[in-house]
Amino acid sequence: MKELSVDRLKAVLRYEPETGLFFWVNPPKNHPRLNEYVAGGISTGYVMIKVDGQKYKAHRLAWLYMHGAWPEMDIDHANGSPLDNRIANLRLATNPQNQANRRRDHGKDTPKGVRRLPRGSYQARITIDHKQICLGTFDTEDQAQAAYLAASQDHYKDFARAA
Repeated sequence: MKELSVDRLKAVLRYEPETGLFFWVNPPKNHPRLNEYVAGGISTGYVMIKVDGQKYKAHRLAWLYMHGAWPEMDIDHANGSPLDNRIANLRLATNPQNQANRRRDHGKDTPKGVRRLPRGSYQARITIDHKQICLGTFDTEDQAQAAYLAASQDHYKDFARAA
């Protein structure tokens, strides 16, 4: 399949960098009433837009639209919201940086980077270069979280996320 070009993208969609929204300027032939409507829908937590029969994540299209080339790395949503596709919220990231900025999975009863041990203590862990590193065992959840946050901020800098 031919890769979507920036020229083709701009021929069918208009992007507003301040809002992060795309609008149809040349909608698909079978949906002419979509002209000037917001493009895309939410799927798997991301805004997805179908162009020429192919689905794309809106944040990747925003990067292409604004920079004229497909991103060579992951695109990270700085504020952690995958629905916020304002160009000011998008930044290039390595996969580990992108993962460091992920929110804690729902349904977990401990903070990110912390696990409860069977005897009531807490262990702080971080993954760096695909290796899980134990940061220590602590009496309280707060102590373990503080250890994780310090290590995360030290290693991942602006990509570190607490929760």
